Formats: sequence, C-alpha cells, structure tokens
Amino acid sequence: MRKLVVATVAGCCLAAPVAADIVIAHVYDRTGALEAYASQSHTGLMMGLEYATDGTMEIDGEKIVVIEKDSQLKPEIGRAMLEEAYGDDWAVLAVGPVSSGVALAMLPVAEEFEKILVVEPAVADSITGENWNRYIFRTSRNSTQDAVASAVALGHEGTVIATLAQDYAFGRDGIAAFRDAIAQTPARIVHEEYAPTDTTDFTAAAERIFAAMKDEMGDKKLFIIWAGGGNPLGKINAMEPGRYGIQLAAIGNILAAMTTYKELPGMEGATYYYHDIPDNPVNDWLVREHEARFGGPPDFFTAGGMAAGIAVVEALRKADSTDTEALIAAMEGMEWQTPKGTMRFRPEDHQALQSMYHFKIRVDPDVAWGIPELVRELTIDDIVVPIRNN
Repeated sequence: MRKLVVATVAGCCLAAPVAADIVIAHVYDRTGALEAYASQSHTGLMMGLEYATDGTMEIDGEKIVVIEKDSQLKPEIGRAMLEEAYGDDWAVLAVGPVSSGVALAMLPVAEEFEKILVVEPAVADSITGENWNRYIFRTSRNSTQDAVASAVALGHEGTVIATLAQDYAFGRDGIAAFRDAIAQTPARIVHEEYAPTDTTDFTAAAERIFAAMKDEMGDKKLFIIWAGGGNPLGKINAMEPGRYGIQLAAIGNILAAMTTYKELPGMEGATYYYHDIPDNPVNDWLVREHEARFGGPPDFFTAGGMAAGIAVVEALRKADSTDTEALIAAMEGMEWQTPKGTMRFRPEDHQALQSMYHFKIRVDPDVAWGIPELVRELTIDDIVVPIRNN
C-alpha cells in the first residue's frame, strides 16, 4: 500500500509527518457548545483505529499518525482547517466535524482537493443530500434516520404532535425529515417551533406551543430535537405541559443530557446508540475497554467515532492504497462491523445505513440518567432513507 498519513491536527501549526506514515486529519469542534460531543467522538475514533488494527495502530506495517484540528464550531475555521490538513499536512483523508453547519462549509473543500471527508457525527440530511459530493462519506446517522425511527415510536392513530428544534441546519433538516416520516403514519403535526441555538429561556416558545396544542384532541406530544446546552426538555417540563395533556418526546442523547430524562419515566423516542442495547463483539469490546480506561460506559458519540475509525482502517485495507479513487471504489457499498452492528455505505450517496432503536425511558434510582430501554431495533431494512442528492 502506498504510504499515507492519518492526521488529527491540534492547532494551526504542526511539523510535517514522516512521509512513511499514514496521515488522516480529525477536524472537529473541540471548543464551543458541542465540545462534550467532540471529546466523545475523538475518543471513539482513536479506539476504533486501535480495535481495527489489533492495537498496533499500523496498517501493513505503516504507522497511523493522528493530528487534531479545532474547528471551534465556526464554519469558516472548519473550512480553513480542512484546507490546511489536505494542503499542508499530507492528510490523505479527514474525519469530522460535529456541527452540521461546519460540515456544510467543509464539503466543498473535499471536492476541491479531491480527498475523502468521513463525516462524523454531523447529522443534517443536506450533507449527503443537496450539498453532497462524491468525496463525502458519512458514518453518522442522518436526520431522516432519526426521523423515521422517531415516527415509528410516536406515529400512532390519534396522536397530534408539536415540534421544537434549533434554528439551523441540524434542527431544520431534522424536523423536515420528521414531517415527511410522520406523513406516512396516522399521526399529524399541528405546530412547528424553532429557536436560536443559544436559547436558554424557552418560555415564549413553550407558550406558543401550549397555545397551539391546548384545544387539540387526542394523544398530544411535544417532540424536541436539540443539541448542546439549553436543556429545553427540563425547562419545558418544569412549565407543566401536562396541564394541557401534553407529553414530551425526544431523540436519544449523551448521558449527561439524559439526566433530565429521569424526570420523564415512560417517555418514548428513538436513539442512535445506548451502550446496553447492541449485542455484538465490537460493542462488548468498547464497553469493557471504555469502563476500564475511563471509569464509565461509552457514550452516544463515542460509538460513532469508533464506527468511523473502523471504517477508515477497513477502507484502506480493502483499497490497498491511499489513492482517493481506489478508496472511493472500496468504500462504495462497503459493509463493516461497528458497536451498532453492521453498517453499509450506500453507493448512491455514501450515507451509512445502520440500525436505530425505539426506546421507552425507565428510571433506576441507582442510575443518574433515564435509561432508554429497548422497545424495538429498527434495522437497515426497516428504515427507508430517501436518496436526496439528485
């Protein structure tokens, strides 16, 4: 295999890696509101590379070098960091970022340099939809996968739904996909609400939602899609939506955010990952090693980072080259094993098809968060993800 460099670059200036190394760049939002997600993603990436190389961090005797670059949750910085990784740091491919807005700014850079960007964990549909190019592969789930799984959980006869989401790509794409998915069920959406990403006071938004829902008949749900801080679930729950017959619903989240779920026993939703749900050797290794090293279970984005790391190693081995065209040929249709089981890159848009999980929250007084107990696994064949890039 031709020499490559796997780089995750920290900062703007770094000595060039040795030409005999394998360089990949991890360009991700290490600082800013999503830094907890970023930290998990990086931990998972490194554990994925370790797992896939049997602890050697080498491919065919060639050393993997990991360089970190901080996109700081700013699209223009993410773009510049990816340009630097491809242009100056010898990276043959890159992984990242966390923010969908940053990811959308980075996509054209991959096309310009004709190098692969493995998107993890940014979610917006448009990344593998209208803004996609052939150098983009995504290991994370997209908004439609979240939405279809959530529609299975919530889309029952007689259910009326209001939604609350952040007013940017992640939230807008998420609700658009959820709207399409709910349209295939007997349920209906009666109100949509969007709030700035840095919102901490949800009083006005909640009052508009309550006004729209209070006279509706049926099983009333407020479905919330939110990333980062703000805690809309907890704050809106404190406003007693139950007085209007409204129950809260949400997608899965990191463990710290799911402390709020402990206040919502019986709440239904869908999740990308929870460490106790998947039953496979990769997840067994991740849970065991993460608990031994960090004193607790792997989290939501740790699993995604690991899936990306394993995908990178599998692709390089399959291609037996670091040439971009060889990697694209190897990755299109590629299946590989992850903490969630089998994932598959769809050839048409390079979206990773994968399982999702319908859950109901169970409360255990000895566990700090609400436990998403499995109701049903939704497999690759259960989740129909439209191709949106044409």
